Amino acid sequence: MSDDQRYGLARRVRLTTPLALDGGGLLTPVEIAYETYGTLDAEGANAVLICHALTGDQHVASDHPRTGKPGWWTRMVGPGKPIDPARHFVICSNVIGSCLGSSGPATVDPATGAPFGMVFPVLTIRDMVRAQAMLLDHLGVAALRAVVGGSMGGMQALSWAATFPDRVRSCVVIASTARHTAQNIAFHEVGRQAIMADPKWRGGAYYGHDDPPAAGLAVARMAAHITYLSEAGLTEKFGRKLQARPDSPDGAKSFGFDADFQVESYLRYQGLSFTDRFDANSYLYITRATDYFDLAEEHGGRLANAFANSRTRFCIVSFDTDWLYPTAESRTMVHALNAAGAAVSFVELKSPYGHDAFLLDSPELNRVVDGFMRAAR
Repeated sequence: MSDDQRYGLARRVRLTTPLALDGGGLLTPVEIAYETYGTLDAEGANAVLICHALTGDQHVASDHPRTGKPGWWTRMVGPGKPIDPARHFVICSNVIGSCLGSSGPATVDPATGAPFGMVFPVLTIRDMVRAQAMLLDHLGVAALRAVVGGSMGGMQALSWAATFPDRVRSCVVIASTARHTAQNIAFHEVGRQAIMADPKWRGGAYYGHDDPPAAGLAVARMAAHITYLSEAGLTEKFGRKLQARPDSPDGAKSFGFDADFQVESYLRYQGLSFTDRFDANSYLYITRATDYFDLAEEHGGRLANAFANSRTRFCIVSFDTDWLYPTAESRTMVHALNAAGAAVSFVELKSPYGHDAFLLDSPELNRVVDGFMRAAR
């Protein structure tokens, strides 16, 4: 295996077939940035699609070209890992609506020669999945040994199994849900309003100003980041510890509105660093897509209908401290799959790290996924 095959080939494709969208209208052309690892076998039977989370990207197991940081799931994907390029042809694409190479509000509208901005069509998770299916057609991948995703990636995995059941043999859904709750939507709306209240947003037409709404986007990220953590994890890491400053190395209250507490400083850092790699308009579009996600609604109001007569094998994983997509949401999926007669296994794992546990070191998660993947034939 060459180094390129082992560690990933970064590619971008421009597909001219129009993509019909759930909201009406067509998206054309469809540009998709993606990476592949490994080689498709002679039978075309070893392809694995990795679906990324809300603000993720295609750099699942290779260094990010902008930040230089390792791929976001190197704990799961790589030599000797549960998803191994020596055994699997691994594909990960940037979702449409994003800003990391695929069609989104920051890409150029062929009709005007300027960035789409808010003229870009509002998308759904199913639209993202249909675009991925177009990419697989382009790559000559007729069927997937497995589709795997956590969080919003899990929504895509579920949508794959429901939309293209004949193309998916196995489906791994981690820390996810079959629909967004009112609480999920509420947190996203806070973030969207923070972006749109920033004067630099300019109704989404900020691309030519080289002065994006970074403050609003940072606040949106701070609010969302809280939902990815757990109270126990925050307490363990920060508690009520004060932030050290040059004039107070041991930490002291400023009796003002600086970041007195370490947790405040942490959230500000997370918000500001996020603005260096993500587009504010893309954040609006992708959060809206997740809020619209309701797999039962797409299938006559009954979730089991989404998996009727499914031959796909499912593995559902939740974490006990995840309050963004709690275990009850995973159990709802499992009950629906049971009602549809689908093959499903389910496990709740213990972790103090909340929703983000699926991205962190978790030997138990690796064992579950590895066992399931090895049984996927």
